[in-house]
Amino acid sequence: MDLETFRWLLTDEGQGLLAAAASAEGSELQVQARLRETATAEQVAAAMTQVELRSRAVDKLGADGSRMYFTRDGLEQATRASVAAHRAARIAAGGTSVIDLTCGIGGDLVAFARAGLTTAGVDLDPLRVEIARANLAALDLGGAVSVADGTGLDVSPFATAYADPARRGPRGRTFRVDDWAPPWSFVETLLTRASCVKVAPGIPHDLVPAGVEAEWVSDSGEVKEAALWSGRLSTTARRATVIGRGGLATLTDEDDPGADVGPVAEFLYEPDGAVIRAGLVTAVAAGVGGHLVDRKIAYVTAPGSFRTPFARGYRVLERLPYREKQLKAALRVRGIGSLTIKKRGVDVSPDELRTRLTLRGDRTATIVLTRAAGEGVALLVEPF
Repeated sequence: MDLETFRWLLTDEGQGLLAAAASAEGSELQVQARLRETATAEQVAAAMTQVELRSRAVDKLGADGSRMYFTRDGLEQATRASVAAHRAARIAAGGTSVIDLTCGIGGDLVAFARAGLTTAGVDLDPLRVEIARANLAALDLGGAVSVADGTGLDVSPFATAYADPARRGPRGRTFRVDDWAPPWSFVETLLTRASCVKVAPGIPHDLVPAGVEAEWVSDSGEVKEAALWSGRLSTTARRATVIGRGGLATLTDEDDPGADVGPVAEFLYEPDGAVIRAGLVTAVAAGVGGHLVDRKIAYVTAPGSFRTPFARGYRVLERLPYREKQLKAALRVRGIGSLTIKKRGVDVSPDELRTRLTLRGDRTATIVLTRAAGEGVALLVEPF
């Protein structure tokens, strides 16, 4: 979709075509043929693409997704609504205005404006800028958007500067920070003032500048992103934030007194991915009154059962043989025919192992394959 076609899509005629594409029935070719009676091939393709992307966007952005405009890359890169709302709330707590230096189609601008912030955004791509402006208008939100190079702007009039560097190169996703756009050198400069920079969850801890907070965020058990907070927005060194049905919970390095290694107890805890990325597994151990099963494995064990948003809990039913032949026999004796295999710190493919076990029986079960005190263990567990 080019800029001219998108601008046409915003006209009354374009909106009529978009509505017709959304309500059309029949095969894709049949729909295209009917729509081509009143519009060009490019206009029809743009309308049908928006219908498709809006349908996909609802899962990520909620009801807003059905009213917004997208490019395929823009939707893929857009922040999940719950995560964007959390970030916007943190920024709003530290000031009244924000400039998004890489605004794309405006997903974060929407969250910023909703949080009551005076919002501005810039991007190098005129089409993305036009889409971001249209998205704010579609949701009746304020904000200024313009075409500009964010790396050359004076951001001092704004309380907070925000950036989400592109992490894709000509060969696809890149993990080299120098290949980001804007590059890491710009990010380091930005982080000398009150800023927030969205980064990949796999960012090495030793890359985070001194005095900058690194936050890892998960939503519904899946790690979505990491963000670097600087200036007055930085309140700790490492933070894990977990978003779920019950709301939001956060854990920091200040909650981490450390933990020892000990034997497997009655309960096993599997920390959330954001907790693991933040290096706060021992904080979970302290929170449940337990310890690690192994210094290098992200499992916690404790003698008591605790409900915590930072880990999934299991009751350890028994310890099974770790060797495959003996494990197979033990599962057959117990009549287990359906098996969930969780593993951490061991070189095992759950799918391949499940095939080799040739399970028979009516019972379902979960086993955990991991290391405890340096040795392989197989634990029969049940979630609680």
